[in-house]
Amino acid sequence: MSDVLVPDLDDLGRMLATAGAFSVPVHDVRLTPDELSPEQIVAGDPAISSLELGGGRGIWEITPGVVTDVESDEIFVVLSGRATIAVEGGTTIEVGPGDVCLLAEGAKTTWIVHETLRKVYQTSQARA
Repeated sequence: MSDVLVPDLDDLGRMLATAGAFSVPVHDVRLTPDELSPEQIVAGDPAISSLELGGGRGIWEITPGVVTDVESDEIFVVLSGRATIAVEGGTTIEVGPGDVCLLAEGAKTTWIVHETLRKVYQTSQARA
Protein backbone atom coordinates (compact mmCIF):
# COMPACT_ATOMS: atom_id res chain seq x y z
CA MET A 1 0.00 0.00 0.00
CA SER A 2 1.18 3.47 -0.81
CA ASP A 3 1.77 6.30 1.60
CA VAL A 4 0.21 8.88 -0.75
CA LEU A 5 -2.43 10.75 1.24
CA VAL A 6 -5.00 13.28 0.08
CA PRO A 7 -6.20 16.21 2.20
CA ASP A 8 -9.66 16.03 3.74
CA LEU A 9 -12.50 17.41 1.61
CA ASP A 10 -12.58 20.84 3.29
CA ASP A 11 -8.84 21.31 2.81
CA LEU A 12 -9.05 19.98 -0.75
CA GLY A 13 -11.81 22.50 -1.51
CA ARG A 14 -9.68 25.36 -0.16
CA MET A 15 -6.65 24.13 -2.14
CA LEU A 16 -8.70 24.03 -5.35
CA ALA A 17 -10.10 27.50 -4.70
CA THR A 18 -6.61 28.88 -4.09
CA ALA A 19 -4.49 26.94 -6.59
CA GLY A 20 -7.13 26.10 -9.20
CA ALA A 21 -5.93 22.52 -9.60
CA PHE A 22 -5.09 19.37 -7.67
CA SER A 23 -3.49 16.12 -8.82
CA VAL A 24 -3.45 12.70 -7.20
CA PRO A 25 -1.49 9.58 -8.27
CA VAL A 26 -4.58 7.45 -8.79
CA HIS A 27 -2.85 4.05 -8.75
CA ASP A 28 -0.88 4.82 -5.57
CA VAL A 29 -3.26 6.84 -3.43
CA ARG A 30 -4.43 5.33 -0.14
CA LEU A 31 -8.14 4.43 -0.15
CA THR A 32 -10.33 4.10 2.94
CA PRO A 33 -12.18 0.80 3.52
CA ASP A 34 -15.97 1.10 3.23
CA GLU A 35 -18.74 -1.24 4.37
CA LEU A 36 -20.72 -3.33 1.93
CA SER A 37 -24.22 -4.13 3.13
CA PRO A 38 -24.45 -7.91 3.67
CA GLU A 39 -27.60 -7.90 1.50
CA GLN A 40 -25.47 -6.71 -1.45
CA ILE A 41 -23.06 -9.65 -1.32
CA VAL A 42 -24.12 -12.51 -3.60
CA ALA A 43 -20.90 -14.56 -3.65
CA GLY A 44 -17.34 -14.47 -2.34
CA ASP A 45 -15.95 -12.02 0.19
CA PRO A 46 -15.70 -8.74 -1.74
CA ALA A 47 -14.45 -5.61 -0.02
CA ILE A 48 -14.68 -2.01 -1.17
CA SER A 49 -12.62 1.09 -0.49
CA SER A 50 -12.73 4.62 -1.80
CA LEU A 51 -11.49 8.16 -1.73
CA GLU A 52 -14.14 10.86 -2.10
CA LEU A 53 -12.80 13.92 -3.90
CA GLY A 54 -15.96 16.01 -3.46
CA GLY A 55 -18.85 16.86 -5.73
CA GLY A 56 -19.65 13.22 -6.55
CA ARG A 57 -16.09 12.55 -7.74
CA GLY A 58 -13.73 9.93 -6.43
CA ILE A 59 -11.71 6.77 -6.69
CA TRP A 60 -13.33 3.42 -5.86
CA GLU A 61 -12.04 -0.14 -5.63
CA ILE A 62 -13.65 -3.55 -5.18
CA THR A 63 -12.02 -6.95 -4.66
CA PRO A 64 -13.25 -10.13 -6.42
CA GLY A 65 -16.73 -11.41 -5.67
CA VAL A 66 -20.32 -10.79 -6.73
CA VAL A 67 -22.38 -7.84 -5.45
CA THR A 68 -25.60 -6.05 -6.31
CA ASP A 69 -26.17 -2.31 -6.36
CA VAL A 70 -28.63 0.40 -7.34
CA GLU A 71 -26.68 2.90 -9.40
CA SER A 72 -26.36 6.65 -9.46
CA ASP A 73 -26.13 8.54 -12.75
CA GLU A 74 -22.41 7.92 -13.19
CA ILE A 75 -19.53 7.92 -15.62
CA PHE A 76 -16.36 6.05 -14.71
CA VAL A 77 -13.04 4.96 -16.17
CA VAL A 78 -11.59 1.58 -15.20
CA LEU A 79 -7.95 1.94 -14.19
CA SER A 80 -7.23 -1.69 -13.37
CA GLY A 81 -9.03 -5.00 -12.93
CA ARG A 82 -11.95 -6.61 -14.72
CA ALA A 83 -15.65 -7.08 -14.07
CA THR A 84 -18.89 -8.11 -15.71
CA ILE A 85 -21.77 -5.74 -14.98
CA ALA A 86 -25.29 -7.10 -15.58
CA VAL A 87 -28.20 -4.65 -15.56
CA GLU A 88 -31.52 -6.13 -14.45
CA GLY A 89 -33.80 -6.12 -17.49
CA GLY A 90 -31.01 -4.63 -19.62
CA THR A 91 -27.57 -5.37 -20.96
CA THR A 92 -24.48 -7.13 -19.65
CA ILE A 93 -21.10 -5.51 -20.25
CA GLU A 94 -17.48 -6.45 -19.67
CA VAL A 95 -15.22 -3.70 -18.34
CA GLY A 96 -11.46 -3.55 -17.98
CA PRO A 97 -8.54 -1.10 -17.97
CA GLY A 98 -9.18 1.98 -20.09
CA ASP A 99 -12.91 1.38 -20.52
CA VAL A 100 -15.33 4.26 -19.97
CA CYS A 101 -18.73 3.22 -18.65
CA LEU A 102 -21.99 5.08 -18.12
CA LEU A 103 -24.51 3.89 -15.53
CA ALA A 104 -28.13 5.03 -15.46
CA GLU A 105 -29.68 6.45 -12.30
CA GLY A 106 -31.65 3.69 -10.55
CA ALA A 107 -30.27 0.81 -12.64
CA LYS A 108 -30.21 -2.41 -10.60
CA THR A 109 -26.88 -4.07 -11.30
CA THR A 110 -24.96 -7.21 -10.44
CA TRP A 111 -21.18 -6.81 -10.47
CA ILE A 112 -19.15 -9.98 -11.04
CA VAL A 113 -15.65 -8.83 -10.17
CA HIS A 114 -13.02 -11.11 -11.70
CA GLU A 115 -9.92 -9.07 -10.70
CA THR A 116 -9.71 -6.25 -8.14
CA LEU A 117 -11.19 -3.29 -9.99
CA ARG A 118 -10.19 0.34 -9.42
CA LYS A 119 -12.08 3.16 -11.11
CA VAL A 120 -12.25 6.94 -11.14
CA TYR A 121 -15.86 8.12 -11.14
CA GLN A 122 -18.09 11.16 -11.43
CA THR A 123 -21.74 11.00 -10.37
CA SER A 124 -24.39 13.62 -10.96
CA GLN A 125 -24.89 13.70 -7.19
CA ALA A 126 -22.64 12.91 -4.23
CA ARG A 127 -22.72 9.22 -3.23
CA ALA A 128 -24.12 8.43 0.18
